[in-house]
Amino acid sequence: MYPAVHAQTHPEKAAIIMGRGEIVTYRELNERSNQCAHLFASLGLRANDALALYMENCPDYFYAAWGAQRSGLYYTPISTHLSVEETAYIVGDCDAQVVIVSYALRDVARQLKSSKSAVHTYLMVGGTIEGYEAFEDALATFPTTPLARELEGCEMLYSSGTTGYPKGIKNPNPVREIGTPSPLVMGILASSYGINEDTVYLSPAPLYHSAPIRFCMAMHRVGATAVVMEHFDPEEALRLIEKYQVSFSQWVPTMFIRILKLPAAVRNQYDLSSQEVVVHAAAPCPVEVKQQMIDWWGPVLVEYYGSTEGHGGTQISSEDWLKHRGSVGRPTYGSVHILDDAGKELAPQEVGAVFFAGGADFEYHNSPQKTADSRVGNMSTVGDIGYVDEDGFLYLTDRKAHMIISGGVNIYPQEMENTLVMHPAVADVAVVGVPNQDLGEEVKAVVELLDFADAGPKLERELIAYCRDRLSHLKCPKSIDFEEKLPRSDAGKLFKRRIKQRYWQGRDKTIA
Repeated sequence: MYPAVHAQTHPEKAAIIMGRGEIVTYRELNERSNQCAHLFASLGLRANDALALYMENCPDYFYAAWGAQRSGLYYTPISTHLSVEETAYIVGDCDAQVVIVSYALRDVARQLKSSKSAVHTYLMVGGTIEGYEAFEDALATFPTTPLARELEGCEMLYSSGTTGYPKGIKNPNPVREIGTPSPLVMGILASSYGINEDTVYLSPAPLYHSAPIRFCMAMHRVGATAVVMEHFDPEEALRLIEKYQVSFSQWVPTMFIRILKLPAAVRNQYDLSSQEVVVHAAAPCPVEVKQQMIDWWGPVLVEYYGSTEGHGGTQISSEDWLKHRGSVGRPTYGSVHILDDAGKELAPQEVGAVFFAGGADFEYHNSPQKTADSRVGNMSTVGDIGYVDEDGFLYLTDRKAHMIISGGVNIYPQEMENTLVMHPAVADVAVVGVPNQDLGEEVKAVVELLDFADAGPKLERELIAYCRDRLSHLKCPKSIDFEEKLPRSDAGKLFKRRIKQRYWQGRDKTIA
């Protein structure tokens, strides 16, 4: 299934509803994506060639993505939060021949033109600058009918860039006729969440992230409606659930936190009873946050753990989570294995690196060493640390790259972050290791407040005491710095590397 089928049966049904109200029907989605496919073909792109998308959430994102998807191409969504250098790196590394950029990102777009890459065509949505052709004008000359032969394409996504240059994650793209999607995403969505043409899906996150683009396009496979927010706003998300009777939605924990910190009168004025499945992922959810969400929305929360690589994954229902609080579930595809640094499999309750066997095949594009480093035999990892219990439920401790080594003791920041974010004054928090002459590293918390005017020594002492009342003193921060805004993507990913660089600048240490 794909949009052309639904354009025949339900041409005027909404395929996309943008948060600000713009509606794109299945007929329009089908016609615009056909024009994109013809445009790409006219530019010389053939099966498994590549293009890059650098845009904020908008209908054109789907026109281009579906145009590539039905042309057998690789297409790479690029985060709008990356630096010029990182953006240019991805454009070059993914072998893009065509780049589509939105006018809102024109300042970065100007500098992309001077970077070394295989790009021969630069297109811009919503306006133009020198060196870019209007995307809308380029499409207008092409037919709205399909290509003579339509092949399935494949997204090629990059890691979020939290630990150095982003890594391109390339899955195989064998020759397949359009309408034969990857069974991984569609199988899980259909079997686990029961999506169908009656589903109304809310996507509050940016489309450059793997789950939003994959889930939204999966909705178009089955003829559902995707409600897509331009930018996440906690109250606006609640309003959209009520207005469109959303039945299925996907979130990250930071969104839950922001919703829960709305005044009770605001939160409780919306009817959210249409929700049947509420999925969350991208980062482990603090136990207290998840408990509050279940208490409020009911046992409709489903958490999954996986990666853009698709090398394996787990899932847990609300009912199972209440029996295994803090777990991310049992495997839904692939088998989970916990290994020590020597590659030995560990017993239940022992903490080690999380590996999967039997999941999707992948490689890091142009990085054979990174691909090899992710493997032990037939198993692969993306760098997460955790353990399994006796019932086979997986618990995540942190990412290996975030570990702090203080006086020879390994400290994982996630537990402290989950604790501090529950303080009523705290909006967001990052815990990092900073230089200490005697210990090597010491623990520091960098905190974003709901009201920055509260920042100061008194609140610093209060937050350290709050942490010490709940955790071992060894784990708690020795000091706290306050920031007006932490560098976190709209998809919920915290750019810890940027924070750590401030403290390790000029020192002989690789910042992870």
